[in-house]
Amino acid sequence: MKIPILYEDNHLLIVEKPVNIPVQGDESGDKDLLTLLKEDIKVRYNKPGNVYLALVHRLDRPVGGAIVFAKTSKAASRMANLLRLRKMKRIYLAVVRGHVKNDSDTLIDYLIKDRKKNIVYTAASGEKGAKEAILHYEVLCRKDGLTFLKVELETGRSHQIRVQLSEMGHPLYGDQKYGAHVNKPGEQIALWSHMLSFIHPVKKTEITVTSSPADKYPWNLWLNK
Repeated sequence: MKIPILYEDNHLLIVEKPVNIPVQGDESGDKDLLTLLKEDIKVRYNKPGNVYLALVHRLDRPVGGAIVFAKTSKAASRMANLLRLRKMKRIYLAVVRGHVKNDSDTLIDYLIKDRKKNIVYTAASGEKGAKEAILHYEVLCRKDGLTFLKVELETGRSHQIRVQLSEMGHPLYGDQKYGAHVNKPGEQIALWSHMLSFIHPVKKTEITVTSSPADKYPWNLWLNK
């Protein structure tokens, strides 16, 4: 599988994750992105032995777009710190069911993950295990009972965008887990990691990459118009 490379140097590898492949190995046993990239690096650079490549952040299996990996342990620890300090700008594109009323807003929820069921749900702020989740959204367009959003993550909780938008009353197009009542089996979830921007952990220069979804429904209602 050919994985598009958005940026690469001795410290970082940023690629465009294809939809419907896991970022790392899971119980499905399907080939995962981390393994594919390690194999690719081994071949491209004729590396002997094991290849070091570390996850910096994650994307859900059905979600595509820009994702960062660290090629050294120093870069991995520094990137983890950037995320902890909320110094990586992460912009997503999303298509949700219904016409979102406000043109822009900030959503603040508290989320708990049920790891056995792999489901995240909202909770009260003081509930044990609840973590604060913050995102900002802007409406780009409304059409045909759908709304096209630009979403900026402030925190990076598991399934955060999917849960918070569903909790708002506008589940993502195609999301079977958090919008099964309005989505049909087989529809591809309309969530895409569009832009990443941060200060390089070693070079200290600004890195910005962008990625856009394929020209397919529902994205093609707006993209390339």
